[in-house]
Amino acid sequence: MCIIPPMKITIEDQTFDTAMITQLYPAAIVMTGHGDETTQMSLEWLDTESKGVVEVAGYGIFLHLGEEKHSFVYESREELEEAIGRLAAQLRG
Repeated sequence: MCIIPPMKITIEDQTFDTAMITQLYPAAIVMTGHGDETTQMSLEWLDTESKGVVEVAGYGIFLHLGEEKHSFVYESREELEEAIGRLAAQLRG
């Protein structure tokens, strides 16, 4: 289990206290096949199991503060990885 030290992080233009974060994860946003409905899938699953049969609608960083949820959506995996890099740099201090 990774423990994030108490600090403030910024994703896009929003700042969060890490002590309040209950979940923080990246994911692919994929079409479910039911109209415009989407769901989140792990990047690992997308890379190893999807076998190109799912339609990727985007990528995101998802953050939960208890019941309060924040989504930061990116059009490409490259944009997501750049955002993850910026977040990682903040966590490294």
